[in-house]
Amino acid sequence: MKNQTDTGKLGENAVSEYLENAGYTILSRNYRIRGGEIDIIASYGEYIIFVEVKTRKPDSMVSGLDAVNQKKRNLIIKTATDYLLKYPCSLQPRFDVAEVTALDGQILDINYLQNAFDLTGYNF
Repeated sequence: MKNQTDTGKLGENAVSEYLENAGYTILSRNYRIRGGEIDIIASYGEYIIFVEVKTRKPDSMVSGLDAVNQKKRNLIIKTATDYLLKYPCSLQPRFDVAEVTALDGQILDINYLQNAFDLTGYNF
């Protein structure tokens, strides 16, 4: 039986491959600070992209995007800020969410949402 960690890793691997096939460069995976983590950090064109991956079963009550609530967005932004302080770059930050549908270890669908949220409402 697959646990949540295995399912999450399956989704993250699928999204990494999806992004690489679309021409993105993966810069980091599972970047962590105290209290926060970003699943995938990638670059594409003028953007540095911070990607939150949410893997769900087809009958899930809460969508991946809905699971990225204000508290989760704040943690992602805090972690992204830490990353940019440690690894400065001139690219424009963008926050994306990848909704992955999986069942029995198989990826059924990836719904990739560019610019899923921004810094609106975030208090530095």
